Amino acid sequence: MASRRSWVRIPSAPPNFILSPASILAKRLLLSVLLVLGLLYGCDYLSVRIRALHQKPADPFETLKSLRVLAIPEKNAKTSYEVDAQNPEQAVTCVHSLFPHSGFSPCWYIKPRINQPIPM
Repeated sequence: MASRRSWVRIPSAPPNFILSPASILAKRLLLSVLLVLGLLYGCDYLSVRIRALHQKPADPFETLKSLRVLAIPEKNAKTSYEVDAQNPEQAVTCVHSLFPHSGFSPCWYIKPRINQPIPM
């Protein structure tokens, strides 16, 4: 009776190339993660496209407005904050989704960062 080996030989690989069970498991795990991320992105994209067809105010795209505050470094490690004189207000469009779509960042990423001062 022949013993079963847990090693797999790949026919198209060189004769000394053998995959171990750990590398097979790692490859399957990586492919599974990529497949799940791809499906998640695809569902998110379809959700944005369907909501864009039946648009309501601020869904799926929203425009956020805030003051542009500049953080100007000074001597003695101090920082001065001033409103931008040339362009005092900024408008940023974001998309209500998990991933970026149509060139817009997700609102969950933009909203906490929109009021942060711009370092000079």
